[in-house]
Amino acid sequence: MADALSDEERAELEALRAEKAAREQQAAAARERAELEQLRAEQARAEQDAEADRRIEAARQRMEPGDDLKMPLAQKIILVACVIVFAVVVWYVLFR
Repeated sequence: MADALSDEERAELEALRAEKAAREQQAAAARERAELEQLRAEQARAEQDAEADRRIEAARQRMEPGDDLKMPLAQKIILVACVIVFAVVVWYVLFR
């Protein structure tokens, strides 16, 4: 039959088992903290990517021409007047 453990040996065995359980519990807590930090980093990266995508899309919307870029009538009149003045100056310089 197996030798019976003395009270001292039994107490030492219990202490060793308790230490082992504590180490395992600390290791599990460390793994959970590492996983939590990794998940937080992934979430932060995803939020940064979403913000960058939003800014890119907003810039793209601003850069695409649309109906809001039509030239006002007053600006057209001023441009026509400038072209006429330029043509008159060129004609004056060439045919004077």
